[in-house]
Amino acid sequence: MRRLILCAVLALAGCATPQERAARLQADMERDMAMYGPACARLGYAASSDPWRACILQLGTKDELRYNAYPSSFYGGYGPGPWRGGGFWGPYW
Repeated sequence: MRRLILCAVLALAGCATPQERAARLQADMERDMAMYGPACARLGYAASSDPWRACILQLGTKDELRYNAYPSSFYGGYGPGPWRGGGFWGPYW
């Protein structure tokens, strides 16, 4: 029984190495640079400067919060706030 638990723990611990996590974060940043880089350049930031990078992070965070704040699959698209029909469960509850 202890061997089974030890094997399970070792298998879960080896799911993602630090190198794999770093590669995933690098790919995410490259995707964000391709997506938000032109917008930040149009806003007047020089490409590859620190303010340009901060703009990319800010736009990416804003979109992530906007699209992941209230998953539509859990409450069927309803969430708190007036933009959702006036209440937590919708306009007719």
